[in-house]
Amino acid sequence: MSLEPYKISVPDSALEQLKKQLEVVTFPDELNEARWDLGAPLADVKRLTAYWKNSFDWRKAEAKLNELPHFRTKIAAKGFDELDIHFVHQMSDTKGAIPLLFVHGWPGSFIEVTKMLPMLKGGGNSPAFHVVAPSLPNFGFSEGPKKRGFGIAQYAETCHELMLKLGYEKYVTQGGDWGFFITRAIGILYPQYCLASHVNFPRANPPSWRQNPLLALQHFLTPYSERDKRGLARTEWFMNEGSGYRAEQSTKPQTLGYALADSPVALLAWIYEKLHDWTDSYPWTDDEILTWISIYRFSTAGPAASLRIYYESTHAPDPSGAVTRDHAAQWVPHVKLGLTYSPFELVVVPKTWGRTLGPVVFEADKIRGGHFLAWETPDELAKDLGTMFGKDGACAGVVPGRAGY
Repeated sequence: MSLEPYKISVPDSALEQLKKQLEVVTFPDELNEARWDLGAPLADVKRLTAYWKNSFDWRKAEAKLNELPHFRTKIAAKGFDELDIHFVHQMSDTKGAIPLLFVHGWPGSFIEVTKMLPMLKGGGNSPAFHVVAPSLPNFGFSEGPKKRGFGIAQYAETCHELMLKLGYEKYVTQGGDWGFFITRAIGILYPQYCLASHVNFPRANPPSWRQNPLLALQHFLTPYSERDKRGLARTEWFMNEGSGYRAEQSTKPQTLGYALADSPVALLAWIYEKLHDWTDSYPWTDDEILTWISIYRFSTAGPAASLRIYYESTHAPDPSGAVTRDHAAQWVPHVKLGLTYSPFELVVVPKTWGRTLGPVVFEADKIRGGHFLAWETPDELAKDLGTMFGKDGACAGVVPGRAGY
C-alpha cells in the first residue's frame, strides 16, 4: 500500500452490538452528596448512556468526520511489522505552505485538530500549513503492534516516516499530551528534518545549576508570580487527585483493558471524567462527548490498546537505547521551540522551567483553556502557530522554500 484515500465505516454489526450492551447495563450506587472529586457522577453517566443508546447518531458523526481528507498507508518501525496508519492530510492551496505534523494524545485522537483546520489554510497575514494529523498506532483508525516494546521512539519514528512518505523532507510539529513527548522525541531523533516544534503541554523541571546556570540564577532571584502559584497549585491537584489513571495504565494496562473493551459504560465513564476535569469549564455537548468516546469504542485496535503507550514508555526493554519521558523533558538543542501555557492544563510550570526544554523562541500565556486546547480554544492555538511561523515570527521561513505564503 502506498497512499490511499480512507473512509470511516463502522460495521452495522458493531453498532448493533453496542446497542445491545447499553440495554443491559448494571450501574453502581453512589454516596449521598457525591461530587466530581469521587469521579464521574452517576446521574451524568446514566444520562449519557441513555443518549448513546436512544438518540446519538453515529452515522451522522461519521459522515461529518468523512468530510475530512482521510488517508491510509503502511509504515513499519524498525523491528516491528508494518501497520496500517490512518491520517488526515489537509493540503493548502498555497504552494509554499508549511508542513505541520499534529500529534494527539490520550484520551484524544485526530479529531482534536478538526476545529483548527479551516484556520490553518492561510490567507492575509496568516501563514498556510499542510496539516498532517495521524491516528497514532493503537489509536483511532490505525492498527496497533502485537509485539512488546513499541515505545515513544517507535511512535516518533512512525510519525516521521509518514511525513517523509508524504514528501515532507523538512517539517514542523505541534503536540500536546503524548504529542508533547512524541514530537520532542522527533526533535531528539530527527533534528535535521524537524526544524521547529510548538507544544501546549510543557512538561519541564526546575533549572539546575549544572545544566542551566543562567536560568537557575534567574529562577533563584525571581519570586513566583501569582500566575506561577496558581499553576503549581493546579499541578499539585493533578499529581495528588487526578493522576490515578496514569498509575494503572502505566503498570497494568491489560487488566483495565478488559473493562474498557467489554463495557461501553466503563469506557464512557473512564474518558468522560477526563474530558470534564481536564478542561477549563468547556461546555461539552453530549454529541461531542459521545463522538470522542465512540472513536475509541470503534477504534481499529480496540480501546484497550490505547493504554499500552503508558506502559511501554516507562518499561523500555533497553532504557539506555530508548527515548524516554525523562529525555523529552530535558534540553533538545537543535529544534526551535514554542510554548503555550494554559491555566487549566494538567501541569503548569513557571516559564523559567519551560525554558530548560530547548531554544525557546515563542511563548504565550493564555487566560483560559485546559488540556485539550486545540478543541477548547482552537482560535487561540491557531493564532499562536500563525504568530510563531508568520512573516514576523521567530520561525519565519524556518522550512526552506516553505514560508507559508
